[in-house]
Amino acid sequence: MSLRADAPQCGGVVVEFESDDSGEARDRKARTKPATALIYLRGPKFLIYVSGALSMWGDRMWHFAISVFLIELYGRNLLLTAIFGLVVAGSVLLLGALIGDWVDRNPRNKVAHASLFIQNISVTVCSIVLMLVFSYKQWIEQIWDGWLTVVCYTVVIVLADVANLASTALTIAIQRDWIVVITGYNRGHLAGMNATMRRIDQVTNILAPLAVGQVMTLASNVVGCGFILGWNLVSLIVEFIFLSRVYRIVPELSVKPPVEDEHEACQHRNRGRRSQGDAKEREAPVVTSQDDCSARKIPDPPLCVRRIRCLLSTCKDGWRAYYRQPVFLAGMGLAFLYTTVLGFDCITTGYAYTQGISGSLLSVLMGVSAITGLMGTVMFTKLRKAYGLVNTGIISSCLHLGCLLLCVFSVFAPGSPADLSLFVPLADSNASSEAGGMSRPGAERAYPLRRSSNMPLLPDRSSIHWTNNTVLFENMPSGTAPDSYVSIVLLFLGVITARIGLWSFDLTVTQLLQENICVSERGVVNGVQSSMNYLMDLLHFIMVISAPQPQHFGVLVIISVLFITSGHVMYFLYARKAKRKQIGDT
Repeated sequence: MSLRADAPQCGGVVVEFESDDSGEARDRKARTKPATALIYLRGPKFLIYVSGALSMWGDRMWHFAISVFLIELYGRNLLLTAIFGLVVAGSVLLLGALIGDWVDRNPRNKVAHASLFIQNISVTVCSIVLMLVFSYKQWIEQIWDGWLTVVCYTVVIVLADVANLASTALTIAIQRDWIVVITGYNRGHLAGMNATMRRIDQVTNILAPLAVGQVMTLASNVVGCGFILGWNLVSLIVEFIFLSRVYRIVPELSVKPPVEDEHEACQHRNRGRRSQGDAKEREAPVVTSQDDCSARKIPDPPLCVRRIRCLLSTCKDGWRAYYRQPVFLAGMGLAFLYTTVLGFDCITTGYAYTQGISGSLLSVLMGVSAITGLMGTVMFTKLRKAYGLVNTGIISSCLHLGCLLLCVFSVFAPGSPADLSLFVPLADSNASSEAGGMSRPGAERAYPLRRSSNMPLLPDRSSIHWTNNTVLFENMPSGTAPDSYVSIVLLFLGVITARIGLWSFDLTVTQLLQENICVSERGVVNGVQSSMNYLMDLLHFIMVISAPQPQHFGVLVIISVLFITSGHVMYFLYARKAKRKQIGDT
């Protein structure tokens, strides 16, 4: 049975998604045939899982290692890390639509192979440059009065940014397009593959940084660079072979609706403008003056200017396409969830460190959070099958918000160093000056973050930074027991349990985007979605820079919950509209 009513339509192309009943019937029919493990191992799903695991493992290792390498290169100062974070976020924000448009306009195999090659080769070359810089740093600093060092830093950041852009393109191509085709447009199979890919991502997010961190700790940074270099070369070969085999055994991947070439579209628009100008000239009165004739002959702009105009037009068209999608509100809701400090990045773990939580305990908490994230993927598949995709998002949103209320309670709980005067910074200025040395209970352990070279400004949220807390917070007092652990317990209890609803909601919106975006616009719309995610992530960094003190962390928690609530409200509006449409169709 096909569900044509819910199928996305674009340019006359109709994509039909099968219901779970038809997929299960086909599975029962397939199980009557002798099935062996060898058949599964040669199947497209397993090959995609292995290829995705290798890619995710390499990405996680690289994201963690590059942050540490940049800190070590600049004398344990986070300036290079901050610059790298801004460059990565800014490039995806500006180029997300162009990357997605490139994915749409080219064959699937060429997009996957080109993205894979560019990503791994960029990381390989960057690793070689880092090995040379670490090995000959003193000699390099003496050349060109130290400007060669600046050139090396620039090359490293540019190559790492190119690798991230290629990784974004590969993620859009495989996880947003290939998976949909491989599952045969079956909703149940699509949910299963999405959940499995997310479980792989959760596991690699924990294990990969630990692995490369151990290599860097037990050996050296040079050996760590060599380890990453070797991994990327091997991963490049294996992923290339696996993706090529998947493309061969799934013939539907070679069928892709044509997308109008943007260069031809720009030329068509330019020809239209010129024809309109010629028509206006024919309608205008005859001018005999030679100066007036030469003034009316406007030469065509240079080729580079026309190319820039075409690129800007592509970006504008991509954002317009994103806005007119029926799942626009759901995608915006997911993006708003990125503006939060309630995650296991180095901001939250750094705050916990200032409150007397040890690195070993943080590692245990991070492992527990990974388990709850896996529980969220399992809950997603169960809820989707029982209540449908839209209702799964509603249930996940309610669960997510309910658990985050514990984080709000932690701001006002005993042991919290929260200072809510940031909302009204000038309200009690006179009173505080008269109070002199008077301070609120618990303020003696709200250690201010000193403006040292080791203060984390723009950490990479995809990395595990607790393994390097002794470097990032080496000036912080440690071993001081707080007055009460109620606040920090409530905070991490809320963060850990909220991941169940968070990942279930993330998978819900991901599948909604897969099901409701037409084939010819999957790349550009998902590229704009990536841009929105990075934009909201930048806002979260700006929040931390504006209020970096531990006593202001409670304010950041409240603002984060407000952003998350706004995101879920957007999803509720989408769900209401989708249900009304479903009732109208029936």
